Amino acid sequence: MLLQDKQIAIIGGGPGGLTLARLLQLKGAMVKVYERDLNKDARVQGTTLDLHKESGLEALLQAGLLDEFKKTYRPGADKMIIVNENAEVFFSDHEGKPGTDFDSEHFRPEIDRGPLRNLLLESLHADTVVWDSQFLAMYKQGDGWLLQFKNGTNAYADIVIGADGGNSKIRPYITSIKPFYSGISGVLGSVYETEVKIPLIHELLKGGKIMAFGGGKSFIVSSKGDGSLAFYFSGRVDEIQLKNVNFTDRGEVIPWFKNDFDNWAGVWVDVLENAEMPLMPIPIYSMPLDQVWEALPNVTLLGDAAHLMPPFAGEGVNMAMLDALELCKCLFNDHFSDVQTAIASYESQMRKKAAAAAKESLENGEWMHGVGSLEKMLAFFGGAH
Repeated sequence: MLLQDKQIAIIGGGPGGLTLARLLQLKGAMVKVYERDLNKDARVQGTTLDLHKESGLEALLQAGLLDEFKKTYRPGADKMIIVNENAEVFFSDHEGKPGTDFDSEHFRPEIDRGPLRNLLLESLHADTVVWDSQFLAMYKQGDGWLLQFKNGTNAYADIVIGADGGNSKIRPYITSIKPFYSGISGVLGSVYETEVKIPLIHELLKGGKIMAFGGGKSFIVSSKGDGSLAFYFSGRVDEIQLKNVNFTDRGEVIPWFKNDFDNWAGVWVDVLENAEMPLMPIPIYSMPLDQVWEALPNVTLLGDAAHLMPPFAGEGVNMAMLDALELCKCLFNDHFSDVQTAIASYESQMRKKAAAAAKESLENGEWMHGVGSLEKMLAFFGGAH
């Protein structure tokens, strides 16, 4: 067995890293997850996620967690309306959308990030995740690696897997290829007690999503299981311009929004006036679609660390969980003579699938923030409906 007596370190405790840890433990592998958060409750988890049958849901099925997911996901949270900048409704699937059908490739159940993370954490051995372990560097030690963390601790691993997101600290050990700016940026935020603070938006949501388009910009709102909502508005913004806005100061954010979203109705300003501060600016980057590197003997990547892409096709978390599934399969495939060969096979297929998903995400971002975006979204979802 390729992993006989080998200690595996996964850097990053997001859905991809935790899914891989679960899959490896089911096979009897020795694995630790090193996560920079102080503990599982250190920060509020962001927007909701929709899982896809062939990737995220398949990974949960193979991890023996699909039944638990079915108890945890939020039925109806995938329903949505499409509106314009004045919050006028042009499309709704609240009445006509098919119900729960986990056998359908088109069914994409929604789950909040927090419950998904907890579901995965609870499936692991009690001591698997090492919290407060922000990765600093690693150095070759024998046939493996000595890992150093910001808290002053060290750890040894025979195999290191970077699952630490788009700003991965593991990636530079593998490749010098860097992401490029897509030309689009978003701003992420949350509102609590929505029924009281923003009743119009709360009523429009009906426990699902709102997608608003106009003037080359978008404003997406998602309900969450705790009664709050997460919002994300985006448009074509120069990177430098975004850095000049103080997103900790509501008195600066709202005038900036009114100027940049100048034809948008006051209902969207109401969201910002009731949002928790600070908001989070997110310049949207993507890895080159043609990236390639030589496989290393004992280091690899998954998820955003390997193939950062825009969020406009809902593929990010799904690709990360699929990466976990396929990496685990390669590492336990007796067809491969050594770990490096297994990693090379995994990375080759991973890059190919990620490039296709990233291409779709980039193209979606272009027309979601271009001329006629509302009409294009209505045609797309109307046809699907």
